[in-house]
Amino acid sequence: MTNRNKGIIAILISAFGFAVMNLCIPLAGDLPTIEKSFFRNIVAFAVALTLLLRSWSQVKNQVQVGDLPWKTLLLRSILGTVGVFCNYYALDHLLLSDASVLNKLAPFATLVFSAIFLKERMDKQHLIALGFAFVGVLLVSKPTGATADLLPYLVTILGGLSAGGAYTAVRQLNKQGVPSAFTVAFFSGFSCLVCVPYLIFNYVPLDQKSLLALLGAGLAASFGQFGITLAYKFAPANEISIFDYSSIVFSGLLGFIFLGQVPDGWSILGYFIIFTGGLVTFLYNRQLTRKQLSR
Repeated sequence: MTNRNKGIIAILISAFGFAVMNLCIPLAGDLPTIEKSFFRNIVAFAVALTLLLRSWSQVKNQVQVGDLPWKTLLLRSILGTVGVFCNYYALDHLLLSDASVLNKLAPFATLVFSAIFLKERMDKQHLIALGFAFVGVLLVSKPTGATADLLPYLVTILGGLSAGGAYTAVRQLNKQGVPSAFTVAFFSGFSCLVCVPYLIFNYVPLDQKSLLALLGAGLAASFGQFGITLAYKFAPANEISIFDYSSIVFSGLLGFIFLGQVPDGWSILGYFIIFTGGLVTFLYNRQLTRKQLSR
């Protein structure tokens, strides 16, 4: 099996992991969003810390506390935490497929933020893809002017933009040589600490079903996170990233099977248009890479 095929399989498994995480959040019941986020992040923190400690003999030579880009780590953690809060709020108020596809605005936001802050190239094709994304968002959210109707969609869009900012910070951290396990552990630990003050005063006791659902969300999220990391070790993003959109299909199927959710025609059209925008970006980035390699 080629490395490209291994990467495709890994990213499909990762997409399914995130879809299962999305399903577990509404299955956890009527709990505060921050409490759900805490239990998801504490599991992810435990997994990341375990992996970090197991590879510490290699990592310790890369991590010099005084030289770490703490501001970038903190920015990644703040934006990532906002993204998780928004995503979990969306999962409690929208169809799984709607929340999943709007969360896929993150790659488009990363394009913009990378161009602004990292001075990376943005071409006409990227702008066309952004246009597709914008039209797709309008079709999925179907704005009516009613604030109550729009709020979950606006929160979800904010989550996608925050995730895009977080991914931009991750790109910068990778360029600066910060180990991935350290970045994930720092972010997860930070997110848990942010939740603690709220939980002290507003903790809602968990029943067995809620606890199992939240533990499942944490395990599925960790599975998805490390799956996608493995995928990009096997193959470059411009060869396999488009397969990450399979999470929209997985979320739609799981939402239909377990929650009886069925998106309307406008939403399905919006999914297709947002996917088309992602496909435009994917094909153009792959073409650029091939041209660079042929020089």
